[in-house]
Amino acid sequence: MTPDDEQPIEGEETPAADETQAEEAPAAEAEEVSAASDDAPAEEADAPAEEAPAPAEEAPAAEEAPDEEVALAEDAATENEEAAQEQAAPERPAAKPAAEKPKDVVPGADLEPIAIGEERELTAEERAALEAEEEERAAREARAAADEDDEAVAPRTINVPADAQIQATGKRKSAVARVIVRSGDGSFQINDRSLEEYFPSTQHQSLARQPLVASGYDGNVDVRVRVHGGGVSGQAGAVRHGVARALTALEPELRPELKRRGMLTRDDRRKERKKAGLKKARKRPQFSKR
Repeated sequence: MTPDDEQPIEGEETPAADETQAEEAPAAEAEEVSAASDDAPAEEADAPAEEAPAPAEEAPAAEEAPDEEVALAEDAATENEEAAQEQAAPERPAAKPAAEKPKDVVPGADLEPIAIGEERELTAEERAALEAEEEERAAREARAAADEDDEAVAPRTINVPADAQIQATGKRKSAVARVIVRSGDGSFQINDRSLEEYFPSTQHQSLARQPLVASGYDGNVDVRVRVHGGGVSGQAGAVRHGVARALTALEPELRPELKRRGMLTRDDRRKERKKAGLKKARKRPQFSKR
């Protein structure tokens, strides 16, 4: 018979069993507490994850409500303004529908063609204006011819030898004139034509005759000129220069007077030639920074 088989006697105390039960009870309670503590954080951790979206979903609804109210208020204000403007503005007649233009029409096809080469008949006012311009130009040329710094020498009786024939050369710009002065009745020919025919402008005529008028030989000698080069103005200046030289050769006493009037000075001013890269002699193209 083993000690384990021994059964406790009724009425006897079993201290060992009570001690073991007492030890097991606190251990079980500790395990339950630890299990409860382990489950609580997990549930608490799960709870915020599930309940977190709820406030986020409710926030936009709360924010959207004022915006909708503001939009409704703005729409109402605009409708009121439009209604007030319609009442204040007077009624305008309906605009007439514009005539539709065909799509395949060339722009400007409806314009009237301008006749090229046909001269338009001038009106009375235009003709009068042109006549006034012509008269003013003629008067201006006459004043320029008559306007001399010094008075011309009075005509005098001059005896020119019949066999006298004075030759001289005059120059101005690019024109060269070969002048022959001989005794005569005052004819003036240039390139086998009369002075008035060769120089239609009275200004050029007076310019060519200046030495004769200033010296008093006008009407006492015949002048024959061969001129070439340059333009009309340059040729007139060359003729004057040549006639003045011929008169000083015929009568040396005339030199101071003609020199003082500037008729013996060789005026070599001329148009400057164009340079490469420039528009004219000195005019440059506009500078472009870029």
